[in-house]
Amino acid sequence: MKVEQKEHTITIKDTQGDFNSFLTKVSDQYKSFENHNIIIDLLGYKDEIEASELKLFLPLSKKHKKAKKSFVVVVADFDYNALPEKFTVVPSLLEAHDIIEMEEIERDLGF
Repeated sequence: MKVEQKEHTITIKDTQGDFNSFLTKVSDQYKSFENHNIIIDLLGYKDEIEASELKLFLPLSKKHKKAKKSFVVVVADFDYNALPEKFTVVPSLLEAHDIIEMEEIERDLGF
């Protein structure tokens, strides 16, 4: 697992290719990330990831958004309609950063 911090955002990338152990590590270490916006980088998974697996991040996403922070998952080549609308999944890191910036502006404006 690789963790990079850029300003108010932490990007967490799986470096081992084991989705279940990555999910466990992120969940176990959540306390150290909870005060930042989070990007989960799953770009290394190409076609291997299923909607049911991504949905395992939903509890963390809901908890994080309830704390007024952004939680974005990055997956390339995926059917984004297979996931709940409130769950933010995008195809690129650039788009993930853009989403976080928009959500930060919305929070600053009181939305």
